[in-house]
Amino acid sequence: MLPVPADPSQRYRGRFAPSPTGSLHFGSLVAAVGSHADARAHGGEWLVRMEDLDAPRTVPGAAAAILHGLAALGMTSDAPVLLQSRRGEAYSAALDRLAWAGLTYPCACSRREIADSAGRFGALANGPRERVYPGTCRNGLAPGRSARAVRCRTGDAPIAFEDAVQGTVRQCLARAVGDFVLLRADGIFAYQLAVVVDDAAQGITDVVRGADLLDSTPRQIHLQRALGVPTPRYCHLPVATDARGEKLSKQTRAAPIDLGRPADALRQALGFLGHRPPAGLNEVDALWAWATENWDRTRIPRTRTIPVA
Repeated sequence: MLPVPADPSQRYRGRFAPSPTGSLHFGSLVAAVGSHADARAHGGEWLVRMEDLDAPRTVPGAAAAILHGLAALGMTSDAPVLLQSRRGEAYSAALDRLAWAGLTYPCACSRREIADSAGRFGALANGPRERVYPGTCRNGLAPGRSARAVRCRTGDAPIAFEDAVQGTVRQCLARAVGDFVLLRADGIFAYQLAVVVDDAAQGITDVVRGADLLDSTPRQIHLQRALGVPTPRYCHLPVATDARGEKLSKQTRAAPIDLGRPADALRQALGFLGHRPPAGLNEVDALWAWATENWDRTRIPRTRTIPVA
């Protein structure tokens, strides 16, 4: 049975937010199909947002290729596609609000300096490249140091939320993350800030995405509360991994979706998410009609990762 929105007057609105660093591959397709199916099963809207803030990683033509692939697979945005690269003014205004509330501070620390303190503070659960920030600049910059980034203050109170697939998630930001970056040393607004501002601006009620972002959600809830914007409902889908357990991505050389056989790709993604359409359905439209009628979150495997051949 589908959950009823907390506010019956608020129509379900979901989104798919890829980074345009390459063409659609199976890992990104799973997130697109899961978010689209959930929105359609709820009779809601489905939006596409291009998370193209990180210009050095953005591949020319990738955004258009992603949109073309989605259309071939029967998925089109119900509103104009939002480009994060054009949203700098909104992110700057949010950062100013947080600064006015005393929730930000300048930081002079380099990644190497933070990594050097890892022996005491350890690596984050969501990856060895990200370290818990020890709070070096929390009470002001040391003499002779210049600000490189802007960080958000965190606290000891745990943040908990109920995920539709992964269950109860609880995290103490101070211990798990530390004060996190909102404006990077290269002048690019951080993902955590941008996604919160955009979800609020687009009226997103439900976030259906990969479980690789599960550990980011408490940071986003922290910012939502600080900015006084609604917290969406969350549903984190299992992530497709390769034989080494690495997430399928451009970095792991995941193969692009074969758009010459879109129904096969759609069927495979639905199967990965625990939904197996009847064998006789061989057209994209027929598969989506079946998925909309039969989508059930309880069928989705309650795990963070699933290896694919």
